[in-house]
Amino acid sequence: MDRIEITVREEGSRADQTVAAELPELSRAAAQKLIEEGNVRLHGRTIRKSERLAAGDILTVELPEAEPMEALPEAIPLEIAYEDEDLLVVNKPKGMVVHPAAGHPSGTLVNALLYHCGDSLSGINGVLRPGIVHRIDRDTSGLLIVAKNDIAHRALAEQIAAHSFTREYRAVVYGNLRESGTVDAAIARHPTERKRMAVSNAPHARRAVTHYFPEAQFAGFSLLRLRLETGRTHQIRVHMAYIGHPVAGDPVYGPKKCITSLCGQCLHAGKIGFLHPRSGEYMEFTAPLPAYFTSFLRTLRTEAEL
Repeated sequence: MDRIEITVREEGSRADQTVAAELPELSRAAAQKLIEEGNVRLHGRTIRKSERLAAGDILTVELPEAEPMEALPEAIPLEIAYEDEDLLVVNKPKGMVVHPAAGHPSGTLVNALLYHCGDSLSGINGVLRPGIVHRIDRDTSGLLIVAKNDIAHRALAEQIAAHSFTREYRAVVYGNLRESGTVDAAIARHPTERKRMAVSNAPHARRAVTHYFPEAQFAGFSLLRLRLETGRTHQIRVHMAYIGHPVAGDPVYGPKKCITSLCGQCLHAGKIGFLHPRSGEYMEFTAPLPAYFTSFLRTLRTEAEL
């Protein structure tokens, strides 16, 4: 069950708009259908799709069982950075989808986790997303935390909501950035292209904050370290494109002439930190840059480093 808290910025927005914006896997029509079927509630009561929301309102969204589709265990190798009775930290490879969905019924991280963990995964996100506390894009590599039980899941989700979860990325972007900076720009689903997100002033747009720190400059490119304050869908990719420095290899937000040899954006979730849900101890993990990333850097270094 998903929980959506309405902010001052979203006050006055329609219920169906807000649900579609907060759950990017849903189209506007799918959000409306959920509301009409009584699967979206405001403080426990059913609502109309056109109902206007107020700051402080709490929506709960219950997603029905997805099709007759079931996530099945698959013997897919996992790179595990840490594991205990409550959670795992997994280093996801580029190209792996996090959970089954239309077009990707198998071969996902969830299929691998079911094989590795059996029934020891939290059930808060349903049968197709067991244990999944947060996601990274298919073609983004790096660290993800997975909850083994509902208590751990709730505790970790609360840290993400409170922006106390450490998430740092490395990226190669177009252009030369020499100064650190912050992008503070709300994000919503693109008004006409449903698979894209965009910086937006729409009432249902969610605040998004990305801090970036240049590490090196090359001919036409920069290597950045980025820290997420919030975690919106495609946040880094949207924000970097918004300031004129899209992520190299990004086929959605980058230039039309994409660097196809990268097979997707050059973006790696290299650091994750959190308070352990049982002990309260702060834990932090790092993952080295993967081969595709270091290979691209070597290519860039064939030119004189600026």
